[in-house]
Amino acid sequence: MSNSIFLKDGTAQGVAKQRLIETLASPEKRVIDDPYAERFVLGASLLKLMGHKASIWLTRKFVPGFHEHLISRTRFIDDLIEKGAATGTEQYVILGAGYDMRAHRLNLPSSIKVFEVDQVEVQTKKRSKLSLELPNSKNIAYVCVDFNHQSLTEQLLAAGFDRNKSTVFTLEGVSQYITKEALNSTVQELAKLTENTTSTFFLSYVNQLLEDDPKACFGRGYPNAVRRAEMIKRLSAKFGEPWISFYTAEEIKTLLSENGFTLKENKSLADLNTEYFSPVGRTLPEEQIFKLEHFVIAKT
Repeated sequence: MSNSIFLKDGTAQGVAKQRLIETLASPEKRVIDDPYAERFVLGASLLKLMGHKASIWLTRKFVPGFHEHLISRTRFIDDLIEKGAATGTEQYVILGAGYDMRAHRLNLPSSIKVFEVDQVEVQTKKRSKLSLELPNSKNIAYVCVDFNHQSLTEQLLAAGFDRNKSTVFTLEGVSQYITKEALNSTVQELAKLTENTTSTFFLSYVNQLLEDDPKACFGRGYPNAVRRAEMIKRLSAKFGEPWISFYTAEEIKTLLSENGFTLKENKSLADLNTEYFSPVGRTLPEEQIFKLEHFVIAKT
């Protein structure tokens, strides 16, 4: 793994950066709001000086639709968690939490116990930038797990996870970085952890088409789709976090079904563009649609 400043948290920084950029939009144009994102972003002051429009323009010069893709994923999960909170969900487990701030920025009831799961280096850095006065701070348990080598079950139970309480699990932007065996093992553990109750599982995955037919992962007319697909994979590897696992929709459906989960939704930016961006006057044209990653909701 790289020894650069992106060691262990390059992806977390990148996602926090896009949340910051979105938060810079005026309230009536904003799809999500994260007042804490700037704490985790190198160059946050420069981004704030540039503002939302200039930052979006610059992002589109590199990868059109990338910002909107990440923000639609963020909002999709936000909606899932808030709906769960409104209907009695008792536990929320964030797998590969990175610099996720949903426990603080969403209006969650104090009755929900939140478990943030990630590598110890990332959690240590994150917690060093937080204060105890943040909303829901007392309801969070930080759980250190290396998905490739440690048992999720043991770490969660030691942190106070209750097998008998309804739970939402989210695995956001992680599956491409771990082996298929590690993902399968994780899904098996989630199923066993909640075999006595109900659970909801969000999973994002990168489409196998990124390897087999890159153009199919972008909207019609997307500029230099194949070259940009290779650039995305190359930059990820350069920052020490290479993409190693890709999936078909059928493969994901089978994985979930074999472990007792029923697939309920499978979305991408192509599906969420009109739902999230049209209402604020920011509908993306077809040639800017970035859909290589899919967002799945499954239930037991």
